[in-house]
Amino acid sequence: MLTKISVRGAREHNLKDVDIDIPRDTLTVITGLSGSGKSSLAFDTIYAEGQRRYVESLSAYARQFLELMQKPDVDHIEGLSPAISIEQKTTSRNPRSTVATVTEIYDYMRLLWARVGIPYSPATGEPIAAQTVSQMVDRVMALPEGTRLYLLAPVVRGRKGEYRK
Repeated sequence: MLTKISVRGAREHNLKDVDIDIPRDTLTVITGLSGSGKSSLAFDTIYAEGQRRYVESLSAYARQFLELMQKPDVDHIEGLSPAISIEQKTTSRNPRSTVATVTEIYDYMRLLWARVGIPYSPATGEPIAAQTVSQMVDRVMALPEGTRLYLLAPVVRGRKGEYRK
């Protein structure tokens, strides 16, 4: 597993053959004087190459809808993953905005967690699993006689006939 992003010979804009190793899976801050190449390194070199490689990995059909970024002026970059970039100028004025909402990946992440995640009962800590109607009936019928229970169902208004999702 790669532990760093290696950039060799970066010459984008005002960079002059910059070589740098950036540790992965950590928060890294790039600082320097105005015009020293911080944005050229972060956005125009590292992000541009990560985004370009990601778009190249998509099908030809998907690529036709996306703009392919130009390859940055760099000898070699290793250890990149698909990248998300947020520039200071593009942030929302909404105080509830997050990285996910600003970059528009929030809905995709919700789908991912809903499909991949395993829900647990907050009362028992047991995993929650889908059941068929017959499984539910069997569980209710197996309860001791006189057991009280709640039977809940969605209320459907404004629709005639049988409700189906």
